[in-house]
Amino acid sequence: MSGSHSRQAADNESDEHRPFLPGNDEPQRQRPRTRAGLIWLVVLFALAAASVFALAAVLLRFPASSDSASSQPTSPETTDRLHGSQAIVSSPPQATQVHDDNADTAVIVHQDQLPSIPRLRNPDAYVLDASAWNLTTSPMVREFNWTIQDAVLNPDGVFRPMILINNQFPGPLVECNQGDTLVVHVHNKATNATAIHFHGLWSSNWEDGAVGITQCPIAPGSSFIYRIRVPSRQPAGTYWYHGHHSAQASDGLLGPLIIHGANENRADYASDRVLMVQDHYHNTTSQLLAEYLQPDHENNEPVPDNPLINGHGFRNCSDFVGWRCNNTDTNRPVIDLVPSARHRLRIINVGAFAEFQIQVDEHPFYVTEVDGTDVHPEPFHRLNVLPAQRYSIVIETNVTSTVPAAYWLRARMVTHCFATKNPRLQPELWAVLRYAVTSPQDLPVELPHSKEWPEAAEVICRDLNTTALRPVHPMKPPPADDFVALRGGFRINDWRVSHGFFNDSSWQPNATYPSLHRFLDASPEAQQASMNASVISANNHTFDRGKELVMQTSDVRTIDISINNFDDGAHPFHVHGHSFFIVAQGSSGYPPRADQWPAYLEALGGVPDNPLRRDTVTVESFAWVIIRVVLDNPGLWAFHCHNTWHAEAGMVMQLLARADIVRGWKVDAHRRAMCSLDGASTGMRPDDSIWGDPFQ
Repeated sequence: MSGSHSRQAADNESDEHRPFLPGNDEPQRQRPRTRAGLIWLVVLFALAAASVFALAAVLLRFPASSDSASSQPTSPETTDRLHGSQAIVSSPPQATQVHDDNADTAVIVHQDQLPSIPRLRNPDAYVLDASAWNLTTSPMVREFNWTIQDAVLNPDGVFRPMILINNQFPGPLVECNQGDTLVVHVHNKATNATAIHFHGLWSSNWEDGAVGITQCPIAPGSSFIYRIRVPSRQPAGTYWYHGHHSAQASDGLLGPLIIHGANENRADYASDRVLMVQDHYHNTTSQLLAEYLQPDHENNEPVPDNPLINGHGFRNCSDFVGWRCNNTDTNRPVIDLVPSARHRLRIINVGAFAEFQIQVDEHPFYVTEVDGTDVHPEPFHRLNVLPAQRYSIVIETNVTSTVPAAYWLRARMVTHCFATKNPRLQPELWAVLRYAVTSPQDLPVELPHSKEWPEAAEVICRDLNTTALRPVHPMKPPPADDFVALRGGFRINDWRVSHGFFNDSSWQPNATYPSLHRFLDASPEAQQASMNASVISANNHTFDRGKELVMQTSDVRTIDISINNFDDGAHPFHVHGHSFFIVAQGSSGYPPRADQWPAYLEALGGVPDNPLRRDTVTVESFAWVIIRVVLDNPGLWAFHCHNTWHAEAGMVMQLLARADIVRGWKVDAHRRAMCSLDGASTGMRPDDSIWGDPFQ
């Protein structure tokens, strides 16, 4: 069984000794804030000086700071540890508090660095600082400035073109509280258009960042502002953001997002950190897509070259003759943990294709969160994570059998799902997890002599066995209003090109006329005709079903969606703007049909009282799953395979929720103008027609 967990051990352990039971914890007390009059005088003086300077700037026509990338604060070179052609940024982003004159809401401006040369971000930037974060503040606005630009960087030693946020890889850690508003200014200085999706958030549909569905891309040389209100009911937990235009996440456009809740008890942990695991490619996604989406390449997904942890890897340059490579700047990842304590690791698979199996030698751990859902701790010693999925684990640093106290954290790609061979593939990356009581820079890195877990590693690409995981906050699924059956798979289309399908539909995005715009531009007659359908049905009045399957509802509807995988590969399916209940799963055969479903549930004893809730579920090869989703968030939402290559091949559909509300929306002038900017369609996947006969 994947994960090799021991339920008996969990049952024998009392809750008082089990980590992270948020439902039973008392909120951590906050230190009282003090304000000194002198500080206010200094602030007022600074604001007055800034006002005078701003007036002078207007009169003398100096460039406005908001229009210039150089306005991003850059630390002096002395604050960075330079290593040849690249540096690791050692200073964390700073935050400045200002006041919103139009409301009583405080505004925090998070100031990330914009170094002059591309750099790897220091992994310490992904360690959460509990002492500097207030969980109980009133909702506030958190503002970020991101410059998107092209760069050449060597995360594992091998240089390759990348797309970076503020000239660093990976992107900055974003933290907020439930109820906060994120204001993200995106300035696109890259060659291609772009967009950002905040994965797992129940945000407004306008801010979803899905190119071809909710927005036109942010053209080169233009800017866009995402204003994302994090709902107060959004579960606290681990999320992430990434490019949602073509396959740009794999070119570097990604980073973690953490949502805090007022009832979260951080006193249970000595540390709390993010670990992003990623399959890394040395070629750009535009090259890889051109090879993948060509005739006679069925099931030939690009195989990665190397794993990364928080953007860092290590390769021997002698293996890459003819490539530009410099590994003197790259180091094996090191994780320093205080001994005799509990530590929270938030693990995110930010990769394109590979499933990762994570383990720490000689250390079992507890899974405590799944895709933003807190679960009662269950013991595992191996963790399987597929693309876009997140897990929090709690590890105890109480092993004393190894000297020095250092252990391998092994991040292993499950290569069974790779249809082709890559002779340069290095499937594993081992990080050093060590017990440290002094400053990390004072400790030389000694390689561990720890023992790997003896059981055979997982070779089948499938989800972690989550049947034992019970959400801390119980929620019984509401009754379903309808049942939808989907078939996911691949088939050969025109020009012998392999395409991903939902039923008989393979998505072909219209980047400069998104689905949301087309629905709102449709005639009242077409909108009304689609509203007169059943509880949920395909909208064939506005959309071409062969190119975009759109299932539409009105009012708040609860839908059971059956997904049958007709493919020999695993598919991690993700629903934008919602989470869902996992009601039933099968590892083979066919799921029950709509007319069989009630009897099937009755034989199981009914719908589970407290099933796992998440936003990304994997259906292994020739298997099936039935999820129950409450479509209460108005908008057009992507529902797609989060295997990057499969999504780009067309395994995408859409859910139009609350059409009765959406039909009253209007596309504002700025969003519509984005669609006609020069370069708005740059960076799109190759069109099938390029394989046609040029003489026809």
